[in-house]
Amino acid sequence: MKLFAAARRLFRILLVVIRYRLDDIILDLPMPWWLRGTSYLLPWRWIPRRHSELSRGARLRLALEELGPIFIKFGQLLSTRRDLLPPDIADELAMLQDRVPPFDSARATALIEQQLGAPVDELFARFDSKPLASASVAQVHAARLRSGEEVVVKVVRPNLKPVIAQDLAWLFMLAKSAERISIDARRLHLVEVVEDYAKTIYDELDLLREAANASQLKRNFEGSALLYVPQVYWDYCRPQVLVMERIYGVPVTDMAALARQNTDMRQLAERGVEIFFTQVFRDSFFHADMHPGNIFVSTHQPWSPQYIAVDFGIVGSLTPEDQDYLARNLMAFFKRDYRKVAQLHIDSGWVPAETKVNEFEAAIRTVCEPIFEKPLKDISFGQLLVRLFQVARRFNMEVQPQLVLLQKTLLNIEGLGRELYPDLDLWSTGQPYLERWMRERMSPRQLLRNVQAQIEQVPHLAHMTRELLERMSNPHADNPPPPWHERHRGWSLRLTGAVLLGGGATLASNAASFTALAAWPAWLMLAAGILIVVRR
Repeated sequence: MKLFAAARRLFRILLVVIRYRLDDIILDLPMPWWLRGTSYLLPWRWIPRRHSELSRGARLRLALEELGPIFIKFGQLLSTRRDLLPPDIADELAMLQDRVPPFDSARATALIEQQLGAPVDELFARFDSKPLASASVAQVHAARLRSGEEVVVKVVRPNLKPVIAQDLAWLFMLAKSAERISIDARRLHLVEVVEDYAKTIYDELDLLREAANASQLKRNFEGSALLYVPQVYWDYCRPQVLVMERIYGVPVTDMAALARQNTDMRQLAERGVEIFFTQVFRDSFFHADMHPGNIFVSTHQPWSPQYIAVDFGIVGSLTPEDQDYLARNLMAFFKRDYRKVAQLHIDSGWVPAETKVNEFEAAIRTVCEPIFEKPLKDISFGQLLVRLFQVARRFNMEVQPQLVLLQKTLLNIEGLGRELYPDLDLWSTGQPYLERWMRERMSPRQLLRNVQAQIEQVPHLAHMTRELLERMSNPHADNPPPPWHERHRGWSLRLTGAVLLGGGATLASNAASFTALAAWPAWLMLAAGILIVVRR
């Protein structure tokens, strides 16, 4: 039965491929001459075209829409990979709306009751059977709790996992086949794209994960005038049901409504940029699905506008190392220090260590110099990153999933910001925040915190170091140290010296890219470590 369902699904996919002549897109890829020649023997190649007037991107978009929610979601994800796709296809896929026909309300009600273990009439004072919104993975209903709070109830589409598994299997098969016959397909890493998509969509099916993401983001922006995150009602949350505070705001793309309430559009656009940098660099936890359908603007205080975010199924984070390399890359870019950009990519491991710095530097300069000839406000920060990734891919840059999510989020934020305020200068808005973050990262207080954290990671080292420093400060104390300390004093000193040397070297290497003033704690640690080791 499963084999029959899979065969039937494949037949449906092939019909859509034929209807929208997607084989033309495949034939545009470089492939062996014999394979291209045999493709013209396929019978449907001689059938009159039904969609010949449409562009290849439009045909691909319509085909994904017809194939259903899973393929629509895949198209949305694929549209963010502008480092992989031709611009005309990426633009068309970006038009895919995050709305699909809702599923039957009776099935939604039954699933909610099954997950929460009680009838909806007992759970809620009011439950609207007509959905507020419907997306590819779930749909949302309005309701009111017995305690009086207005909420939304998000419920995952029923029986979605088997459909996803089946469609993913065919997507993997198509991607692997394309990579076997086409150099371009291999360069596009289609199998890796499908793997990223599989992880993303399976994560979205777990609404407890989304609830946890929302709670973390709310905690990060508690009391903030920049961003409001709805409250999660954990007592009503299950893997397939999420109950969250209902928000009332203006869709961020409703320019007429924003104008009617006299919203400060410049401040709204700039605050979007500040939210992005805050999430990425302060929190290392960012909403990675910030398309316009997930963003609203509060109706309170339009002269000081506040964003409202929803749908937290996809979030991203960066390691401290990635944060550091990204910040230094961005600063080097706008100083046109292409040598440093190239070296940072090699040092971070984003491109192979054997990459020739001079060649990589020249390639980056070729891409960036024409862009920087424009006025700063006309430079697309997101497109600059896209172009950089395209250049780096020629030097065998490995796909960095966390950077792909970051790039997607930045493109969304920048595009939205310029739609709200066309003269938005993303760099002048983000630069002060970035420079402040870099100064704080290398401040003496933060460096001492880092040292303390490193020491605390070694069992008993903090206690031993404290006792050692006390003895060194009072060497003529009447009470001699206990025999255990006496026996292990040399070992303790050597270990302390090694920790100081290692920590100092690490901090010095990081501080070297900043100011000499910021580097003094590192050199002090190095000097102390050397003195201890030499004296032993």
